[in-house]
Amino acid sequence: MEDNKVHTESGEGLLKCAGLIVIVILLSKVFGFLRDVVVANYYGAGLVSDAYFYAYQIPALAIVILGGMGGPFHSATVSVFSKLISDFTKKPSKDVKKLFNTFETFSILIFGLIALICFFFPTQVMNVIISQATPELSSKAAYLLKIMSPSIVVGALLGLYYGILVTYNKFLLPNIAPSALSVGIVFTLFFTKGDDSGFYLAFGTLLGALLQLIMQSPAVLKLGYTFKPCFEFFNNKNFKDILELLMPAFLSSTIGQIGIYVDIFFASGLSEGQWTAYGYANRIFQFPTGLMLSALLVPLFPLFSRLVAKKEFDEVRYYFNKGVGSLIFVGTFMMIFIFISRTDLISIALERGAFDSRATFMVSEVLFYISLSIIPYMFRDSITRLYYAFNDSKTPFYIAMGSILLKLIFNSLLVKPMGINGIALSTTIITLINATLLAFLIRKKISIGYRHFMTQMAKIIFCALVAYVIGYFLNEFIAIYLNTSFILKIVKVLITFSVIFSIYISLSHLLKVEYLEDLKEKVEEKFCKRLKKN
Repeated sequence: MEDNKVHTESGEGLLKCAGLIVIVILLSKVFGFLRDVVVANYYGAGLVSDAYFYAYQIPALAIVILGGMGGPFHSATVSVFSKLISDFTKKPSKDVKKLFNTFETFSILIFGLIALICFFFPTQVMNVIISQATPELSSKAAYLLKIMSPSIVVGALLGLYYGILVTYNKFLLPNIAPSALSVGIVFTLFFTKGDDSGFYLAFGTLLGALLQLIMQSPAVLKLGYTFKPCFEFFNNKNFKDILELLMPAFLSSTIGQIGIYVDIFFASGLSEGQWTAYGYANRIFQFPTGLMLSALLVPLFPLFSRLVAKKEFDEVRYYFNKGVGSLIFVGTFMMIFIFISRTDLISIALERGAFDSRATFMVSEVLFYISLSIIPYMFRDSITRLYYAFNDSKTPFYIAMGSILLKLIFNSLLVKPMGINGIALSTTIITLINATLLAFLIRKKISIGYRHFMTQMAKIIFCALVAYVIGYFLNEFIAIYLNTSFILKIVKVLITFSVIFSIYISLSHLLKVEYLEDLKEKVEEKFCKRLKKN
């Protein structure tokens, strides 16, 4: 009883924060959904959209992967600064500000150089990445990359600012700001109505990145972090600590992006629109998974770092098992729902304007294979943060590096017979292998207690299988009697969702899945508090 009380009290703020983050990120995802609807409406799945998604992968490396939630700049900043700052209610010390300025100067120099290369040599860069593409596709991708190139240096700063704000437990703004990227694109296309070259789509992306930086800058300044160029790259011990964590994590993220470039190499020789289909499927996949991961990992990662520093390993184990278990419980339901209703969902969301039924079918097929990775994807990203909390970014890096060779092998085997679906299946297999290796090697640092965890997973999988079988046949039965109108597709999706949700929750209750019980307790607790207030 005493342990549970301690856990409840220490986690109360965390859970409240996670609930708020869910709402904020949900709004951000809604903006992202509107962006995809607008882009699909004007550009569909064809040459221009393929060129944009190919070219965007380089700015995305900085904006989303390096500078986003869980990226190396965010992770390194949180890990080092959270241990250096003793009082978060006061302005930062001189040494902390000097470290911030050194890190920011370093980021601007390195990524500014990369941005200049992409601006002045876009054709050479794109020819390396999509060497199998037609001359027209390669030329258009280079043109769009040149327009978006300044956003590369912006991305590095986003990661630093994101990390500083999260270190001070300011989770709201960093999770609202990413929606600015979508706002920039939607705003630009709404007023220009798109174009045949893709210029406005690329310009909107750059505008959105700049808006995201502008949104976070005042909050960082208010904390006391003003930028003053500092070049103490070699004699600042704390900066060396950042580099020791940053460089392997940076390489690990870059390795992951190299995996995407490997996919691009194989996809560039496929028929028009297939890489766009992969891009939309991945965005749909990221909607629920990104929402859940962000809601949990944003507040949990700083907590992991502090608990590890205090050697409170029982607390680390407790929060890790509860957090990951809850993710997988919800994620498993989302997976079976996507399997059953993915075609209707894509049609409802995107099928209008230039986005036709052919595009819907392509995205639906890719989404099936990507969604197979939901459980290992969530586990991999969660346990990677645990490695970072132990100041170990090398292990995830070595595993990610080895996955590149496997990616080449699986893509070579699967792309020819399966097309773009082969790339999606290859990605799922690699994610499963990575998650398994990370789970095995973490035992050198901490015992997670997998036996109890796997028992709960077995119950979840059983509930999911029963719900899937019933939901699948129900969905096919409804399709016989409902036509394909927009409204009836929505009705069909809602009926299917309601039935499989009821079955999944009911079976989980009967089998006493503890993650469901945790959720029920929190809901009842909040409900009782509201009743008392009223």
